[in-house]
Amino acid sequence: MAQKNTDISVFGRVDWWTVGIYLVLVIAGALSIYSASYDFDHASIFSFSEFSGKQIRWIGLALCLGLVILLIDSRVFDTYAYPAYIAMLMLLAVTIVIAPDIKGSRSWLVLGPMSLQPAEFAKCTTALALAKLFSSYNFHLNASRNNYFKALAIIFVPIMLILAQKETGSALAYTALFFVLYREGMSGLVLLAALSAVVFFVVAVKFSSALIFGIPSGQAIVFFMIMLIMVLMVGIYCKRSVEARNLLIWFASTSAIQGILAAFGVPVPGYIFFVCVLAVACIYCMIVKFHSAARRMGLVVASVVAAVVFVFCIDFAFNHVLQPHQQMRIKVALGMEDDLRGAGYNVNQSKIAIGSGGMFGKGFLNGTQTKLKYVPEQHTDFIYCTIGEEQGFLGATAVLLIFLALILRIISIAERQQSVFTRVYGYCVASYLIFHLAINIGMVIGLCPVIGIPLPFFSYGGSSLWGFTFLLFILLRLDAARK
Repeated sequence: MAQKNTDISVFGRVDWWTVGIYLVLVIAGALSIYSASYDFDHASIFSFSEFSGKQIRWIGLALCLGLVILLIDSRVFDTYAYPAYIAMLMLLAVTIVIAPDIKGSRSWLVLGPMSLQPAEFAKCTTALALAKLFSSYNFHLNASRNNYFKALAIIFVPIMLILAQKETGSALAYTALFFVLYREGMSGLVLLAALSAVVFFVVAVKFSSALIFGIPSGQAIVFFMIMLIMVLMVGIYCKRSVEARNLLIWFASTSAIQGILAAFGVPVPGYIFFVCVLAVACIYCMIVKFHSAARRMGLVVASVVAAVVFVFCIDFAFNHVLQPHQQMRIKVALGMEDDLRGAGYNVNQSKIAIGSGGMFGKGFLNGTQTKLKYVPEQHTDFIYCTIGEEQGFLGATAVLLIFLALILRIISIAERQQSVFTRVYGYCVASYLIFHLAINIGMVIGLCPVIGIPLPFFSYGGSSLWGFTFLLFILLRLDAARK
């Protein structure tokens, strides 16, 4: 009788608003898959021979698993966070060896009639392990460098194993956990550095055809950006306006002299010019630093040095590290190549489908692009184009608003926790959702390269659905036990 009362109290404390949003998303996802794979000869949405019927089966099993999770003692997730994480790492390592090669990737375990992708479930165990670390006695991220190393190790070990499976998209999803580190005290300069690296890479690759000062124009633009960032960091971050003004004068005058020399045909190697100008600026910062600004000035110099090294690594990384198909996808996303019959075909057809939907859409099951199968993988990674074509701008926006409601609800749940473990875990769940949503939508509308990121609760597949169901229902169970 006591156990029965405990179970009733648990269900009484579950955040049913979040469960309701979850159900709306999975039902809308099943209908979208049915529409994307609709066949006039096999029109039943419940047929197990169709993608929609299979997805409904996955949804039913996911709901059963969610119910089981709610019945588990909440202390289990804290107690077994590390063992579950280690076990999942071992499974990821075994997957590299035993998984069959499917489209160049060894990331799927074939278990009789079904296939599962361990990388999707590793998101849950990684989030639990990270939450366990932060909830350790007297643990503070900024207390020592070792704490940073521990947190980064938990994040990057599964990333390396998944990259070894040649599953780049799934590996990149784990980088969303850096938002959790930021919430728990990591400096915003780290996120600024990450954003700057992305911008530098895009600019250097996109504008690599023309030359400025004898070097690719993209790299020259990046060097000028580094100069500007250095001035801003000294002026705002270090609160030293005089030094910032002197640096601005130095960069402007030397650039003007270089431009004049180039106009008169006097050859000055661009790389030597930029490196020397930035080196003098760094030496100046090291000379003038003192008292409270010393550490910040040192950070500015270190950032500039790292940025310059990164610029010289971009060309090697793009041409020698990335595979040819990955290079082409990036070029297509940046507008450098069209390749409408190759790497750009999916995105081009997806944009046509979304654009043809207009404001109100063509109606459920009436999408011509969808019915004629113009968009490959339209029931998986490109499911959003089906929504855009049939439900129009309003329907596509409504889906985004429902996701926004779920993410805000998860953040609200995380913030009301008294337990560090549950709070950190909640932000892990929110970070995963934000990353998947942003990358998948960006991929479908051509703002991001195609990297195989599913749309949570919508894209066909049991692994993704179960993975996010585990993430969400574990959070709901932890939240139900907060008092």
